[in-house]
Amino acid sequence: MIAFNMQKMIEATRLTRAGRLAEATALLRGDNPTGTRAGMRTDPPGSAPDSGGPVIDMAPPAAPGAAWSKPAQPDKHSDTGLDIKMPAVARDLLDKLRPKTRKTRGTPGGPAVPAGARFDDHVYASAAGERDYKLYIPAGYDGRTPVPLIVMLHGCTQTPEDFAAGTRMNAIAEEQGFLVAYPRQPRSANPQKCWNWFATENQQRDTGEAALIAGITRQVMRDHAIDPARIYIAGLSAGGAAAAIMGATYPDLYAAIGSHSGLACGAARDVPSAFAAMRQGGTPGPAQTGQRSVPTIVFHGDSDKTVHPVNSDQVMSQSREPMAPLKSETLTGTTPDGTAFTRVVESDGTGTAVLEQWTIHGGGHAWSGGDAAGSYTDAAGPDASREMVRFFLAHTNPAA
Repeated sequence: MIAFNMQKMIEATRLTRAGRLAEATALLRGDNPTGTRAGMRTDPPGSAPDSGGPVIDMAPPAAPGAAWSKPAQPDKHSDTGLDIKMPAVARDLLDKLRPKTRKTRGTPGGPAVPAGARFDDHVYASAAGERDYKLYIPAGYDGRTPVPLIVMLHGCTQTPEDFAAGTRMNAIAEEQGFLVAYPRQPRSANPQKCWNWFATENQQRDTGEAALIAGITRQVMRDHAIDPARIYIAGLSAGGAAAAIMGATYPDLYAAIGSHSGLACGAARDVPSAFAAMRQGGTPGPAQTGQRSVPTIVFHGDSDKTVHPVNSDQVMSQSREPMAPLKSETLTGTTPDGTAFTRVVESDGTGTAVLEQWTIHGGGHAWSGGDAAGSYTDAAGPDASREMVRFFLAHTNPAA
């Protein structure tokens, strides 16, 4: 029976790589719409076999003749052993839905560190587990004056070094004087280094990965001069989904959140529902009642074939739910590189923008305005990093 289940997982992975998500989901659920034995290949007669190569998105690159983007380089910090139990194999299948990029990644060492700055390795450990993280400290940090902190959660197959290079967040921290923490998801937790946003134990306060990310945040606060009212968190894809979870479960810790190409907290509860949520949106859990409303900024490409753009609306709805009625304004623009975007700004009674939704027209599953030195970036889009920092620094946390 175990071998048969493994066969089903292998076949479902192949279907996912081929972009046949409905069939993969049906296989996982035990459906058999074609009448063939579950777990068997379902290629039409005469079709070409799966190449087994890395498929980053569910659609080919837009540019004629362009190549698929390259996956991130092996992470020297991550475990090489894989958990072959069924939950880990199921996660491995889900993680085949990785971001894409219009550029290939650069060197695996991460961005250059200017004189006087530091980009160091650290470890956090608690009853919830252990995680490494990178911490960027700008050259102007004096260790006495409290400064803001931004926590950045990488996407599948990425590393903190890769994510830092692609988002250029360290360069902005150097300019504006804040610290940046990059938690690292190891292969031992997920074969593709994704945050396990779809597991219920990671969607609750003080348990699972949510507890680990909050613990890293508090450790940086303990060891450095951090303003507790100006702590923010953002992420891409699986990291964007995890950032939404952190906003929902730790509104007393984070002043604002940023989700890029992510999903709402509770959008999925297991692997099959995760596939459904990524394909057509999920059924997010209710907003945390009786707690402060967390300001939220969202970026999403309307041509994203990995995480459907409707998930952007659901992140916004979940953040909006506990808020008083807001005034909405819709703005449009085009970047110097010719990428059009729509920006919806929702403000409270004081005129403060508490929700922002950026839709990148023609954009795929990649960090908007990112640097090709990192993986899964789209340099032509508006600069998500700078816009997130602008939005973040306009908010302080009264619950701090």
